[in-house]
Amino acid sequence: MDFGDILSQWDSQQKKTVKGQQKGIQKSHKKANAPTKEEKEAMRQGYSWEAQMEADNKRHINPMELWLNRYGTVDKDKISDEAKKDELLHNREYLKNLRPEAVIDLHGLTREEAWSKMNSFVTDCARRGFKKIMIIHGKGNHSHGSDPVLGQEVRLFIEQDKRLGASGHPDRNNGGTGATWVLLK
Repeated sequence: MDFGDILSQWDSQQKKTVKGQQKGIQKSHKKANAPTKEEKEAMRQGYSWEAQMEADNKRHINPMELWLNRYGTVDKDKISDEAKKDELLHNREYLKNLRPEAVIDLHGLTREEAWSKMNSFVTDCARRGFKKIMIIHGKGNHSHGSDPVLGQEVRLFIEQDKRLGASGHPDRNNGGTGATWVLLK
């Protein structure tokens, strides 16, 4: 079968069909730009798609405002300040000179009472996000025996608690060896 035969066969089939109606083929009688079912329902309720599109086109949006709404803003000054603050918090000398954010006084407590108070105090300070705390334990002037009891207890607590980092004694004006400052990790 060559191309000429195919064309003649097609012509004969076209002559058999009556004005575009052939068995099995359905033709839509809808107009090309007729409203859909949803559009008709919206028009019945008083809402016009065309009016809405026209209102949207008339509304003028500043291109800068549109961009900011879409992508947001970045506060570079805030990021820079946070980076400087973070850098300072990693500087050991700065942290040593930083004022304690919370203080606990253990004078007059037994070892067990001091241990439980320190544990709850450190838990609360870690939850609040503090960086430096002060534990006042005294110099042991009123302790029975030769060694101060609470000073050793505080040192042992700091060594065993994983939330605590570097520690030391403040200068004489702030308690000297009767107090210990601690950095929280």
